[in-house]
Amino acid sequence: MRMIAVASLLAGSAVSAAAQDKTLEPLSIVTASGSHPFEVEVMRTDPERERGLMERRYLPPNRGMLFDFKIPQPVMMWMKNTYIPLDMVFIDKQGRVVSTTENAEPMSERIISSKGVTLGVLEVNAGVIAKIGVKVGDKVENAMFPK
Repeated sequence: MRMIAVASLLAGSAVSAAAQDKTLEPLSIVTASGSHPFEVEVMRTDPERERGLMERRYLPPNRGMLFDFKIPQPVMMWMKNTYIPLDMVFIDKQGRVVSTTENAEPMSERIISSKGVTLGVLEVNAGVIAKIGVKVGDKVENAMFPK
């Protein structure tokens, strides 16, 4: 299992050079209430995954961060140095929701487990999971997952 530091690159509302260079990709979460579009930064390397949303103070609505672990595996996350309350969606290689964590506590070093084999983790603003009704088994659509 891997420990990933969940956090960000924004200080206040200013965007860092690293965040400005990161291309946003489309992602949709398909729930019983419909398809919900987001734009996400995809973290593909170990340094990117380790940094995540650390130090950021703001995440725009309908934005998120998708962590690509390359190989399906149990994943453990935390909120160390992360100021933004987040919801986490743990996703398997078929793009199905394995588990969720709502309103992860900012700055906490408490371990958050995927509770199953995960290829990716989507982080969005706290409250999104409840607002759109994300449930285990829902579909996440992104280039990272097969159609």
